[in-house]
Amino acid sequence: MPNPGSPEYSPAIVVMGAGDATGGAIAKRFAREGYAACVVRRDASRLSALVEQIESAGGKARPFGVDARDEEQVVALFDAIEREVGPVEVAVFNIGANVSFPITETTSRVFRKVWEMACYGGFLTGREAAKRMLSRGRGTIIFTGAIDTPWIAQNFPERHALKDRDGILNPDDIAEAYWQLHRQPRSAWTLELDLRPWMEPF
Repeated sequence: MPNPGSPEYSPAIVVMGAGDATGGAIAKRFAREGYAACVVRRDASRLSALVEQIESAGGKARPFGVDARDEEQVVALFDAIEREVGPVEVAVFNIGANVSFPITETTSRVFRKVWEMACYGGFLTGREAAKRMLSRGRGTIIFTGAIDTPWIAQNFPERHALKDRDGILNPDDIAEAYWQLHRQPRSAWTLELDLRPWMEPF
């Protein structure tokens, strides 16, 4: 691990499933506060634009190519970050596993793929983050979903058309809520956060 007194030392946020929407917004928001944004996708080359945006704004970012469904890769990821970047203070699991099949048409192959991405990958990420955080007595683990993506626009065009009226969740606003969640006092913790656009009926 970098020496705490060295300029390379920074608390780290791990964003599994960092992309153009929620994951990228979260990485950028925490990087503005001095966190080293460790952004993760299966294909690290698809992280170039995000890393460039963070660094051009004065932040720190490291791209990692990891399959969140592979236990050895996830363990190695957290080990590398703790060794080369800094302590993992925040872990965000934001891997989308969207499919559009009625239950009667969902094959076992599709179900297994979704389960591996959304459930098993989340378990591995949460477990490895918790292992590091418990020894330090602090840390935040967030499981979230992708919003305002091309998949949403294609499959739910009527809903996505409300974007200009703040009718769908804005990734930057989600990221701000997560930053506040991470920074809240220990005497008033939020254990579950349900964010909804203002026009959605309850």
